[in-house]
Amino acid sequence: MERSHVPSSKWVLAAQLMASSKKGFSALQLQRMIGTNYETAWFMFHRLRECTNDPTSGPLGGQTKVVEADESFFGGKAKNKAYGPPPKKMAVFSLVEREGKVRSRHVADVTAKTLRNAIVTQVDRKSYLMTDEAPAYIKAGEEFSGHGTVNHSANEYVRHGGFMHTNTIESFFAIMKRGVYGNFHSVSEAHLHRYLSEFDFKYNHRSALGYDDAERADALLRGAKGKRLLYQWPDEAQNA
Repeated sequence: MERSHVPSSKWVLAAQLMASSKKGFSALQLQRMIGTNYETAWFMFHRLRECTNDPTSGPLGGQTKVVEADESFFGGKAKNKAYGPPPKKMAVFSLVEREGKVRSRHVADVTAKTLRNAIVTQVDRKSYLMTDEAPAYIKAGEEFSGHGTVNHSANEYVRHGGFMHTNTIESFFAIMKRGVYGNFHSVSEAHLHRYLSEFDFKYNHRSALGYDDAERADALLRGAKGKRLLYQWPDEAQNA
């Protein structure tokens, strides 16, 4: 907010709206509500998304903990285009600790090497890893205290009395996709990491973990400490 011409009251309102909107809040709607132009509203939200990033977070899971891993793809459908090449699909990989927190990142591909690196750098090796039947998880699963799978291609979603499933991470992806497609409609690859950070933050500060909307907004604003995001940086990210 350094040298911002936007009143602090509007920054606080924007933080409250973002924090209390489970499936996201568009910059166009923020523009109408606080009386700025679209570019200002867009940049305010990107600054607030930067506040949601917590680089100091420790590993997920631990002894007796279950961590679910899965990947999904974001982007338009080829059948919705009247002409031209099909839209690019962006791979997103997420890890969620049951009854705990989530960690998401944009990955270049969903090969075994890429996913293994994403898992072992974010999850405690004492955890029980839970995935679908994708072969990319086999080797990574051997590095943890246990590895359970469900076979989605055979319409198997839950087994072993409800212990074996990836429904937690699937539910998180459902919320994220409803937000992206319903509110933002599309996101660029250059800014995808900020949207992922926003959805991770709101999941990690959900009511089930003891946060209400006001406490979530407070945590969001506290995340601004020690961070700067200048106006020209988002545009420069396009060429990074």
